[in-house]
Amino acid sequence: MAQPAGPLDSPWTRRYASAPDASVRLVCLPHAGGSAPFYNELAKALSPDVEVVAVQYPGRLERWRDPLMENLAELADVLTGELLPLTEGDFALFGHSLGTTVAFEVARRLQARGRTPVHLFASGRGAPSRHRREFATRPDDRTLLQLMRGLGGTDPRVLEDEELMRLALPVLRADYTLLDSYRYVPGPPLDCPVTALNGKEDHKVTPADAEAWREHTTGSFDSLVFPGGHFYLVDQRAEVTGTITARLADSRDRHGH
Repeated sequence: MAQPAGPLDSPWTRRYASAPDASVRLVCLPHAGGSAPFYNELAKALSPDVEVVAVQYPGRLERWRDPLMENLAELADVLTGELLPLTEGDFALFGHSLGTTVAFEVARRLQARGRTPVHLFASGRGAPSRHRREFATRPDDRTLLQLMRGLGGTDPRVLEDEELMRLALPVLRADYTLLDSYRYVPGPPLDCPVTALNGKEDHKVTPADAEAWREHTTGSFDSLVFPGGHFYLVDQRAEVTGTITARLADSRDRHGH
């Protein structure tokens, strides 16, 4: 794959495994409260055949000084501009939870610029047309902590560390504001295949919510369910990696590569 001019890693993107000869690039977007290293193991597992670029949202880890964003459309606009240089070759998008909605909106914007992904992986989130608010009112700290405990995916030691939680809660609150203020605007469907991936015990996504992704693409659609809850992909890493590899190979075959 031809490398873009200049360094790939900007404040918005991270690479955790070298894949200079990869035929496709997979851009991965984290969940609410999440950060780029969530995709560290996936990057290593898919290398060297697939180059993983993990998105780093503002306000976390080394970007802790950068202002948090609370408008999903604005986030998608900025991210589209940041990712545009990375979409000259074949690329796909993988989002989990909040990251899925962001990935969808970025995919729409890239397609409008003539850069359609070869695949969209929609993990842990129902279709945007079935979007529901997480909270009726702005949540307090206790409510956010209960949510984090209930979903899993956060080390219990982190939840008990007052200093870490003091840093994490504003980020989590901003991310849920992103989600709760999001309004799906109907528009042209995507032209790429879409795969929905969800945990069987994830009560945040109903089968109908997952199936509704079919309405958002003119390409093929499939919906896969794995054992586990909202963070099924941590325990089912090998199966998820295999699924991504197989779907990307299928998508690139359709492109005639």
